[in-house]
Amino acid sequence: MSFEMLSDLGIKKYEMCRDEPGRFLARSVVAGLYLGLATILSTTLGTLLFQNNLIASKIAVAGSFGIGLVIIVILGSELFTGNCFTTMIPVYGKKLKFRQIIPMWIVCYIGNFIGISLICILFVKSGSNHDLFLTYIESVVSGKLTFDVIELFIKGVLCNFIVCVGAYVGMKMQDDTAKTIIMMIVVMAFVLPGFEHSIANMGYFTLGVTELGTSFDWSSLPLHMFISTLGNIAGGGILLGLPLYLMIKPKK
Repeated sequence: MSFEMLSDLGIKKYEMCRDEPGRFLARSVVAGLYLGLATILSTTLGTLLFQNNLIASKIAVAGSFGIGLVIIVILGSELFTGNCFTTMIPVYGKKLKFRQIIPMWIVCYIGNFIGISLICILFVKSGSNHDLFLTYIESVVSGKLTFDVIELFIKGVLCNFIVCVGAYVGMKMQDDTAKTIIMMIVVMAFVLPGFEHSIANMGYFTLGVTELGTSFDWSSLPLHMFISTLGNIAGGGILLGLPLYLMIKPKK
């Protein structure tokens, strides 16, 4: 994909949010719904395998979560972490100012939260595998909320670097089968090591809050979300976005 095409994509997203904020918000909510579908699938697999085979549980979660990115790329919607990459290309090319895209990021972030939280609340309220799920989700959120700030930031950086590589593959490739396989494998590379995706974490934490309520200490949750989100912005917008821009930018 050329600089012009990638830059135009970022500008188009900015202009949609500016001119049709309701439509852009709806596309962001839909992306959250799609990622919520992946959360249901991966959490169910993790729950069913957790007590008997922890390693198999982790591999199943990592192997299945990529379906969310595949659906988002193929069907089209607005994922915050992907937009941290695409909308920085026109910023580097001086076609947009950084301050112009911040409101778009905020709208996208809120929309993603609405979509994935809604699906996750409904999933908990469905009562599916309730007794097993309670133990599993407590283990997941406990692990996430025990963190070192620097390590968490780096996990956020690496996560969105990988996610945006997967999204970029989806933009470049034409064959849907090959695109699906590669994106699923790429997403495994961030889920399996335990890197932190801020939007996916909205889903996991919603599952935890809905299921565990006040019986669990959530005091470190806001800091976790803030740090992981900053890491995601840096991973997509800088670690991938900047060198890619330098590689594909037009000659003067």
